[in-house]
Amino acid sequence: MSETIDFADFLKVDLRAGTVVDAQPYPEARKPAIKIWVDFGEEIGVRQTSAQVTDYYSPESLVGQRVAGVVNFPAKQIGKFMSEVLVVGFDDGGGIRLIHPHADVPNGARLH
Repeated sequence: MSETIDFADFLKVDLRAGTVVDAQPYPEARKPAIKIWVDFGEEIGVRQTSAQVTDYYSPESLVGQRVAGVVNFPAKQIGKFMSEVLVVGFDDGGGIRLIHPHADVPNGARLH
């Protein structure tokens, strides 16, 4: 278990719903990864990232998927690619399974 945080710490994490609008192979990555572009709605726009999710997803299978991502981390250079968001998922022991909103929430909806 991780360190205990208070509610104010949780509120600092800006976790939003979005839709994958493009995904491309990332063969230059040190570990198998996919480049992903996610639409987080009008306020935030489209953000890009790379994700090590190749155990369960192909680029083609990701397009149109609803995902959740942390949108308030600073941009980070991942090889030759700039990551602007962190998509989140659970490790099931065989790989990462992305979190998908199960309700029809708009792109940009914030997790509370």
